[in-house]
Amino acid sequence: MELFDVLLVFRTMRMSRFHAYLSNLRTIVVSLLWLHSAPGMAATLSVSLDNPPEVGFIELQLYDSANAFVAQLNPVQQLRYPLNERASYLFAGLAAGEYALRVYHDANSNGRMDKNFIGIPIEAIGFSNRYQPKAPPNYRQAAFTIAENQQLNIDVELYQPLGKRGQLGVGVGIIARSSPYRDYEGGVSQGIPAITYIGERLQVYGPLIQYGLVGSGKLRLALSGQYRIGVYEEADSPLLAGMGDRENTFLAGLAIEAELPGDIDVALGYQHDVLDRIGGGVGSLSISKSFQSGIVQYTPQLSLNYLSPDITRYDFGVAEDVATLARPAYHPDSSTSVEVGIRFFSELSREWLLQASINLERFGDEVTDSPIVDEDEVIKGFITIGYVF
Repeated sequence: MELFDVLLVFRTMRMSRFHAYLSNLRTIVVSLLWLHSAPGMAATLSVSLDNPPEVGFIELQLYDSANAFVAQLNPVQQLRYPLNERASYLFAGLAAGEYALRVYHDANSNGRMDKNFIGIPIEAIGFSNRYQPKAPPNYRQAAFTIAENQQLNIDVELYQPLGKRGQLGVGVGIIARSSPYRDYEGGVSQGIPAITYIGERLQVYGPLIQYGLVGSGKLRLALSGQYRIGVYEEADSPLLAGMGDRENTFLAGLAIEAELPGDIDVALGYQHDVLDRIGGGVGSLSISKSFQSGIVQYTPQLSLNYLSPDITRYDFGVAEDVATLARPAYHPDSSTSVEVGIRFFSELSREWLLQASINLERFGDEVTDSPIVDEDEVIKGFITIGYVF
């Protein structure tokens, strides 16, 4: 026998022993896991996929907290396996209690869940209870309980959150704000069609629109726009008579958005009056973080707002040709305001979604010094209800 043949036989024997070693090691590990979940020990969760993909990796994340589930941070346990026709995936050593499971298919094997411009997964995902939300997932809908010493088996069905062409929704809503103007106790409100569309880069939320230009996930740049309702009509107050109704317009510009550690979102943007009905524009710097309680996801937000001189004068100034003794001419410069608020989101059902926002905006001196203003702040917000196809 030649030397090459001897080496080949020797290599084959070594590989055979190596595979036998792996097989024995796997048997020992599985046995230890089952012993760990035997009576008097912790619980075991076995997960099977209804529709396992053929290539890539599968990642399973188990959570015991609603806020960790929303932020996708700090799972109790996390498993990752290559797809190889495996029948089930095992979480062992679990304490009795409530959990929610998130599963995703890492199709391109890059070690992360690929998402669209605003953070919606574009790879297949699934949840416990065969929950398939058409909006940000809710911990309560995916939650299940496991008892001490229990060996629980659950099935998960993977799905594409955005489908093949994005997600479309229709509904109705109301935009409203209080009035800071003298001698007027009412406010401004307007009904709107609550049309929503969420695609890989384009998102429409009623009066708001955004298109992703570059980036994704942690840092991104987008075109953004919003419908702006006029702040008053001259019939609202005797003091405003002769001032003319303030027009609605559409603002558009750029926004930089970033996701910081701790699932904190920061956005910086500026939008200009593209219809040139007012001139000028508005800017904002905001910080927000999402939480969950029951079936409601809520997002507190803090913002610093900027109004250009043109818009500040249009909303709060008094031109010479309409000045009176009661409202002397007033030409403010740019102005700033601080705004605190909270957004709410709830799945009324898989298809019906409720969104709402309420904000308190406090003005700076350029606004409060105006002769037509007698309030330092306004309350504003919106509410929409929509059906998602």
